[in-house]
Amino acid sequence: MISQTFRYEDGVLPNLLALGLTVLGYPLGVALLAAPHWGWNVLGFALVVLTLVWSAYFIHEFAHHAIFQAAAANARWGTLMSWINGSCYAKFDDMRRKHMRHHVERADVITFDAKGFLLRAPAWQRTLVLALEWAYFPAVEFLMRGFVMVLPFRTGGSVGARARILGIAALRLSAWALLALLSPKAVLLYFAAYLVFITLLRFADCFQHTYDAYPILDDTPVPKDKLRDRAYEQANTFSDIVGLRHPWLNMLWLNFGFHNAHHERPTMPWYRLPAYHRELFPGDYEQVITVRELLRSFHINRVKRILADDYGRVENAGVPGRADGFLGAVGVSFLTAV
Repeated sequence: MISQTFRYEDGVLPNLLALGLTVLGYPLGVALLAAPHWGWNVLGFALVVLTLVWSAYFIHEFAHHAIFQAAAANARWGTLMSWINGSCYAKFDDMRRKHMRHHVERADVITFDAKGFLLRAPAWQRTLVLALEWAYFPAVEFLMRGFVMVLPFRTGGSVGARARILGIAALRLSAWALLALLSPKAVLLYFAAYLVFITLLRFADCFQHTYDAYPILDDTPVPKDKLRDRAYEQANTFSDIVGLRHPWLNMLWLNFGFHNAHHERPTMPWYRLPAYHRELFPGDYEQVITVRELLRSFHINRVKRILADDYGRVENAGVPGRADGFLGAVGVSFLTAV
């Protein structure tokens, strides 16, 4: 019976284990943050970061219907994952719809135009955001989350949508208040873990494409100003792989780094992606850029990419510092799509 619930027969065990760890490990990790001994705090911190990251990438898996056979089951579990990592202010169906446009139209169809917002903002606000980004605080990501929450209160927002945002905010703030009463230390540690979570996600998102970005809230198609075919898709997609010799390291973000393989077959489940990548691409595949190569770019371009006109370019394999000019994307998270 349970094997018929999952989309792929070989996915029963890996998905049960990974989903079980995510759903059970998250509350356990939060509880350990409040423990009196620092050793338990460290374990809790690691658990919270891991389960936040996995819950995010499981949303991606559910969006592609790669886990369960029934669309309704994928939607329910995707919604549950969004409550774990705080992306629940956006509806799962909206996140899925926007992400599907990314695959179909081969562009980054974004919700919040961070660059345009900052260029229109007063100089002190722009300077503050850039200063925070220089200090590795993901200010743009919080602006995106704020935009999702504020959007229903703008002109045209429905009463139901506003009530939904207020209800979610009330529930989550109440939970934070209760945790703060029990352990202020746990709240501080959780916030630190959340910053690590956002940084890991934005690092992965940053270096997976050199697409064009279009801020579109409705269903307006992206401009047909170039041929965006399969060849374009693969040429502008990159696999930011954590470890080539130790593939298990890529489980940090649920194998999401095997991005060329994912774009070749979006319904390929997370646990098959490493083998599928090896099947499709040679060991010296040009589109593979290891995390070690990307760390320097993430550092030196952390301010420049915020207001850049494009994502930059990648040099050929073997060129020293080939990723230094790869500015990368910002504000393209599928967790903040509406």
